[in-house]
Amino acid sequence: MAVICNTCGLPEDLCACGELAKDSTKIIIRLETRRFKKKGTMIEGLDPKLNNLENVAKELKSKYACGGTAKDGYIFLQGDHRDTIKDSLISLGFPESSIELH
Repeated sequence: MAVICNTCGLPEDLCACGELAKDSTKIIIRLETRRFKKKGTMIEGLDPKLNNLENVAKELKSKYACGGTAKDGYIFLQGDHRDTIKDSLISLGFPESSIELH
């Protein structure tokens, strides 16, 4: 017996709630200066219930060869990656129209 999604009412193999949620999120990328004038890239607006932040952070950290963390609905990467992070998020499946660069 197929499991029915509580949100859309479709069987889980046909459920599109995750893709619809990616379209409705507003992702903000900005530069943040931490202690000792260390710069970092902050990615906010990702819903931790719908996106696995740890996996997204792991993919980005391995691509940029940097450290970082994922917690409380944001991803923080060490270093300034604002010029190429938008393309990386698009390749991970996030729509270009929902990504805002500051």
